[in-house]
Amino acid sequence: MAVPAWFALAGTSPAVEQAKVTVTVTDLRNANGIVRACMTRDETKFPKCRGVAGAYAATAEAHAGSVTFTFTGVKPGKYAIALLHDENGNGKADRALGMMPKEGFGFSRDAKVQMGPPSFSDAVFPVGAADQKLTIRMRYLL
Repeated sequence: MAVPAWFALAGTSPAVEQAKVTVTVTDLRNANGIVRACMTRDETKFPKCRGVAGAYAATAEAHAGSVTFTFTGVKPGKYAIALLHDENGNGKADRALGMMPKEGFGFSRDAKVQMGPPSFSDAVFPVGAADQKLTIRMRYLL
């Protein structure tokens, strides 16, 4: 579809709706390391989204209690968020006995963990043109 000539004359172009998604992470047990957040629409890659096209990522220094992230320029769609409290700052989720997370984690919609991370469908939430605010509780098993 061609762009009407008056858009060019007005100095504007058709805008793609984009929103801000602000996430407050609660229940951090300490101020060690960093908190990593990943937001993706790719259900086949969730909860990992490093190197996933169209994924949004953010990090923040940990603070005992809570920390807030804002993802900007978010296109409408269905997304899920995964969080990691990387207490030792080594860039990965450390595990005890190869399975049990030693560091904190969280998911949008406070999706439950049962013998592994939740499915995309358990954590998914819609994003439209309006800005959104979410709260995700950090969980610790050890």
